Amino acid sequence: MDDFTLHTGDALTILPTLTPSSVDAVICDPPYNSGAATVRERTSQSARGKYVSGDAQHQLPDFDGDSRDQRGYLAWMSMVLAACYRAVRPGGAALVFTDWRQLPTTTDALQAGGFTWRGVAVWHKPLARPTKGGLKRDCEFIVWGSHGAMVPGNDPVYLPGLYTGSQPRGTERQHITQKPLDVMRQLVRIVPPGGTVLDPFAGSGTTGAAALAEGRRFVGIEQSPHYAQITRERLMLGA
Repeated sequence: MDDFTLHTGDALTILPTLTPSSVDAVICDPPYNSGAATVRERTSQSARGKYVSGDAQHQLPDFDGDSRDQRGYLAWMSMVLAACYRAVRPGGAALVFTDWRQLPTTTDALQAGGFTWRGVAVWHKPLARPTKGGLKRDCEFIVWGSHGAMVPGNDPVYLPGLYTGSQPRGTERQHITQKPLDVMRQLVRIVPPGGTVLDPFAGSGTTGAAALAEGRRFVGIEQSPHYAQITRERLMLGA
């Protein structure tokens, strides 16, 4: 296997084609399907409208798959994580990003997919938008679990439960919901050196770039040809 493999297509179509128990962890940032309370908002508001502040200077492309209601999101994520469970080796990990609205649903989906829920970590975003008259929404979450009993090995990793980092800015920002590379580099260390990280929602390739930078291999899936090309170029450059 090369250092990375990137598939362009739908996660639920491609995940079943992966070899069972062929990866050491799934680390992913799925579309949250969040930020809209009504059917009208879900179907008329773009991902950019939900997740990007009105004064943002970038014009990054939108992405699909972000208009499900709560029940639809639970059913979809349960199927995705069940397919990931098949691909992750026994003892391997699952780390799934989510926000405060979808946190309960994501913990349900993780368990419905077969993983043993182990906890929730926090991603703190220093540059998040303030909330008038209330608490700043400057945190997102990482729901994590394992494929059965954890197997830490003879040289176990000790990762924090709190991560701080702002989304990339300027020319380094290539995706609406792009995660900080430094945060992802810490998370991929849950996989042993030389092991393989799976991301069924590769986006602009930050998880893959983090995996390669930390001496891990990467298998990614991205349904958008535009973002798949960005990911492929980024991984080939090692950025």
